[in-house]
Amino acid sequence: MNILMIEDNESVSEMMQMFFLNEGWEATFKYDGKEGLDAFKAEPEKWDMITLDLNLPSMDGMEVGREIRKISNTVPIIMLTARDSESDQVIGLEMGADDYVTKPFSPLTLIARIKALHRRSELAMEQQDQTEKPGEYDIQTEHFKMNLKTREAYLDEQPIDGLTPKEFDLLYTMAKKPRQVFTREQLLEMVWDYQYFGDERTVDAHIKKLRQKIEKVGPQVIQTVWGVGYKFDDSGVGK
Repeated sequence: MNILMIEDNESVSEMMQMFFLNEGWEATFKYDGKEGLDAFKAEPEKWDMITLDLNLPSMDGMEVGREIRKISNTVPIIMLTARDSESDQVIGLEMGADDYVTKPFSPLTLIARIKALHRRSELAMEQQDQTEKPGEYDIQTEHFKMNLKTREAYLDEQPIDGLTPKEFDLLYTMAKKPRQVFTREQLLEMVWDYQYFGDERTVDAHIKKLRQKIEKVGPQVIQTVWGVGYKFDDSGVGK
């Protein structure tokens, strides 16, 4: 795995370098927001994972993340945030990060998050590389369809554009079992591949961003079941 770590604390980077080497991963460290963004822009296809601190010199992590997402919707991003900055965590997830880890953190926690996110990304790539005809949809109803191979989703024939890997996986997980209610804990386990890391804000922030993208093309199909969680239901579309 090739990791780009954008982190202004050199001691954190030095500590993580030992753990990355132990896993057999290659890592590049940038201590400045603009330098980190430039490194990504220079070789956007090189990176398998980005860890991004939010408090960076020259360009803050939020802006770096937004610029990265303009170039790639698929590269996995894990934010590193201060423990007491709940608003930063939510904004960062809405910006397009796939997950976050709060500081101070255990290196083993970050390694576990990276592995879980990478497994999901690899699975998505394998599905995309399958040789089935791109016109065959894995989910298809009267109003909605999804293709795992092309990573495309449509509502009433209108493409739902700009879905990040996590947003696509979240939509697919719910859409393949329409009207089934999923708790946030279930979605963390099924989409993020872990049970006890992270918290419900991760799910809520991704749901919010996913809904915004769906609403650009048609009626809302992600419903909140108060006190329980979320479900996919397109039965009201067109009525």
